[in-house]
Amino acid sequence: MSSETSFALLANATSLPWAALPEWPAAEFVRATAAELDRGARLCAWFGVPGDAGTHLVAIIAFDADNTLAAARSAPFAGHYPSLTATHPQAHLFEREVWEQHGLVPDGHPWLKPVRRTDAAGTAPANGEFFRVDGREIHEVAVGPVHAGIIEPGHFRFQCAGEEVLHLEIALGYQHRGAETGLAGGPHRATLSQIETVAGDTTIGHATAYASVLEALAGTEAPLRAQWLRALALELERLANHTGDLGALANDVAFLPTSAACGKIRGDFLNLTALLCGNRFGRGLVRPGGCHHDLEPARATTMLERLRVAVADTEQAAGWLWDAASVRARFENTGPVFAPQATALGLVGPPARACGLVRDVRYDHPAGWYRLAQAPVAVWPGGDVYARARVRWLELQRSGQFLLEQLATPPDGPIFEALPAPACPEPVSRAPDTLAVALVEGWRGEICHVALTDSAGKFRRYKITDPSFHNWTGLALALRGQAISDFPLCNKSFNLSYCGHDL
Repeated sequence: MSSETSFALLANATSLPWAALPEWPAAEFVRATAAELDRGARLCAWFGVPGDAGTHLVAIIAFDADNTLAAARSAPFAGHYPSLTATHPQAHLFEREVWEQHGLVPDGHPWLKPVRRTDAAGTAPANGEFFRVDGREIHEVAVGPVHAGIIEPGHFRFQCAGEEVLHLEIALGYQHRGAETGLAGGPHRATLSQIETVAGDTTIGHATAYASVLEALAGTEAPLRAQWLRALALELERLANHTGDLGALANDVAFLPTSAACGKIRGDFLNLTALLCGNRFGRGLVRPGGCHHDLEPARATTMLERLRVAVADTEQAAGWLWDAASVRARFENTGPVFAPQATALGLVGPPARACGLVRDVRYDHPAGWYRLAQAPVAVWPGGDVYARARVRWLELQRSGQFLLEQLATPPDGPIFEALPAPACPEPVSRAPDTLAVALVEGWRGEICHVALTDSAGKFRRYKITDPSFHNWTGLALALRGQAISDFPLCNKSFNLSYCGHDL
């Protein structure tokens, strides 16, 4: 399919000159993007790049079957353009974000309102009107942004008939930190620390995407042993979070044996990351050009021994969960999202694979170590809470096996190679007027980083798309027709990031 595209083609973790992107008037650009989506592509990023003559719209799309990415842009303009969302719902939040940030109005967008913009007082998101269902039997339930547990803030507005949820609208933005704005003009000395805290539980995923972008701009890549270390850390991040999710799902249905065991085992996996680099969340490990820490044979042997124990403990705890009829009764047919809906919404990660979609960057767009050692894709049909839990369990098994195999046969070589010396005293060098794209399969799903440099090689625009940005609408859809009491279970089965969305 992609061989016939009118977009500029590139591979994951590579770059191309800004001038090489095809450019069309806005309306034609939207039609061209829609045509590619109709042919099986999906939208990875859609964002604005301001300029003197107006704002460019930029689209990054993926042809998963061909392992290919593609990019194009609109001519600079201001004002209105025909909405892509009207025909392709996966553009829904992207177009709202562009309208909020650049004032470009997508004519025909079904629900145009802010994504993160603050109110006049600057203390909360300017959410605007919520969708309402009329009728004498309808009642509205507002939950959050402050919640009973120690969790991040988000507002959920339910339209209900009795206990049945007719519609759920999710309003976020309470943790809008201006991350992308702060990255402009960089890389600065604080940039990597900012990247590592885009979503703190996905430190390795975002840091790896950032490092890959910088390496693509420098026309190089990290040494093989560094790529191996990054893969180890990424799979440990996946193991820790999926284990925590299984425990939290068990807790939501009051199945305490698995809940308690997984809470402890999650800590074991986090401690393995600390053994690797000194930090339980992986901060300080990944650097543009390679890794900051190595894994000498003694620690590698210790990690292998501890990993075997943690994997076996996880299997036992999961076995208790799957053997409990009460758990299965609560998980099955709760919060279903079907494959055509997941495709239309552009879902990624475990929620997409739980709908039967084969969608995993490690398989579709392998980069780094995954070009040499791919982890099998875990897919389960059904689209309900049970399916989302089963996908996590399958990934736990396969990531555990992947790590055991990799630790048994480590590659030799350096862990860091400095990027080419910059022309000015900056941390790294960049190519001028160049666009670079990196996708990484984080534990929540596809992470997309796009960097565009200016004539001096600094970041003119840095766009981050966390997997949660794709998947929050899927959670809202999963609640339709469900009992409102099922919301905590559905929410945990997606386990999306508030801060990763809010940036």
